[in-house]
Amino acid sequence: MKWTKFYLPDAYSPTMEQLVYFHDHTMSIITSIMILICILLNSLLWNKLIDLNMNEHQMIETWWTILPTIVLFLIAIPSLKILYSMEELINPTISIKSMGHQWYWSYEYSDKFCKELESYMKYNKKNDFRLLEVDNKMKAPFLTQIRMIFSSSDVLHSWTIPCLGIKMDAVPGRINQSSLMIKKPGIFMGQCSEICGANHSFMPIMLESIKLNKFIKWIS
Repeated sequence: MKWTKFYLPDAYSPTMEQLVYFHDHTMSIITSIMILICILLNSLLWNKLIDLNMNEHQMIETWWTILPTIVLFLIAIPSLKILYSMEELINPTISIKSMGHQWYWSYEYSDKFCKELESYMKYNKKNDFRLLEVDNKMKAPFLTQIRMIFSSSDVLHSWTIPCLGIKMDAVPGRINQSSLMIKKPGIFMGQCSEICGANHSFMPIMLESIKLNKFIKWIS
């Protein structure tokens, strides 16, 4: 992503794909409504016909009550589907726990092999991404159902990677969970999107997606 882009990031998970489709679906409805309103306003401004005897029109009033209801259903039903699919966990293969600290993230893999690592932001170098590079990347296999568990040790944080369509708050004393399915190998970056303090913008997230057999070798 660059600051000159006006569209959503490329989707690398089924959730983000659905969010992009829902955005396009909603924008098409909004654009159609705006065009209709502009046409009606234009006709009102330039039409000089006046009918003093037409005080009401029950059919028009009925339709302009029914049509907005139908439009709201067309927006609400896909939205609720995506919300429920984002929260649904179906036989996760791997569970990864992410803990928010001031001002870094720690990750815990404890399914079969217990492995923990801390992820701090690196100082800027020539080939590093500014404010996004970390010393220990979180690793996860692609095309595998993953359960992400989030919590915090101090204040509110939010674990966010836009291109994967995942954003979950890390709350002290509480555990939140979300599902994650990565479709392709690569490195995906995000930041804490909660105003968690002075160094809130210096909590980068870097996830490396690798093959399952490489992930098993790495974790063991």
